[in-house]
Amino acid sequence: MYKPKEFAKKIGVSVSTLRRWDKEKRLVPLRTQTNHRVYTDDDIFKVLNLEKPSNQGKIVVYCRVSSHAQKDDLQSQIEAMQTFCLAQGIAVDEWHSEVGSGLNFKRKIFLSLMDRIEIGEIKNLYVAHKDRLTRFGFDYFEHMANRHNCQIIVANQEKLSPQQELVEDMLAIIHSFSSRLYGLRKYKKQIKQMIKENP
Repeated sequence: MYKPKEFAKKIGVSVSTLRRWDKEKRLVPLRTQTNHRVYTDDDIFKVLNLEKPSNQGKIVVYCRVSSHAQKDDLQSQIEAMQTFCLAQGIAVDEWHSEVGSGLNFKRKIFLSLMDRIEIGEIKNLYVAHKDRLTRFGFDYFEHMANRHNCQIIVANQEKLSPQQELVEDMLAIIHSFSSRLYGLRKYKKQIKQMIKENP
């Protein structure tokens, strides 16, 4: 991605010309969360009338938090990933954010991204931290992505992985196992009762 001044220099026009093109809808740039204009290589191809290379997959960023109460955390995560991508010069095609537990594999956007990876639509998938994609099984999803020519890239910003979520997920796991254990005890009682009734 290029800031207006960098992009203007690259294509040989002034920043005011870029502003005018934006108003005229001749060249509409992308906007960051803070409403700053940014330009991509696609814009260079468009302005200079160059043929764009064949698409080999999208560059996608995925952000996630567990609950709607973490809306501020989600916004911070998105802004941090924007800063990361700008600093690395990454031209992002799509931004996706989702609210849902990292223990739940039935998240709508998550499943859609996995499906698109399988059919080769996504080249790189960026996440702030491993557990933003999934709390468990990251290595499997990474393996699956690699087999379909997609790389999952972790910015490794652990501060964007809310500790509260880890506590909630651990409690969910404990609850699940305790419920299962209770169910087994109940089943054991039923077997004993059946044996008594049918010696």
